[in-house]
Amino acid sequence: MKNKKDEIFIKLAKNRVNKAIKTIKLIGNLSNKSHYSYNANQVSQITSALDKEIKLVKEKFKNSKGSNKKDEFEFK
Repeated sequence: MKNKKDEIFIKLAKNRVNKAIKTIKLIGNLSNKSHYSYNANQVSQITSALDKEIKLVKEKFKNSKGSNKKDEFEFK
């Protein structure tokens, strides 16, 4: 039987991962050139920001401790 912390983790992880996947798909929709205009530099910044956050998440799970740094994406 799972303990309360396991149950909470599973519930939150499922909701948050599904939300993240949905949001990433929405970001992918921005690639539709018939609706949006963008350049290679903007695409690079978006994909780099996403890659950076995925790397940070992996490190947090590896180390079981991570920074609570609140970085937000901005075009430069």
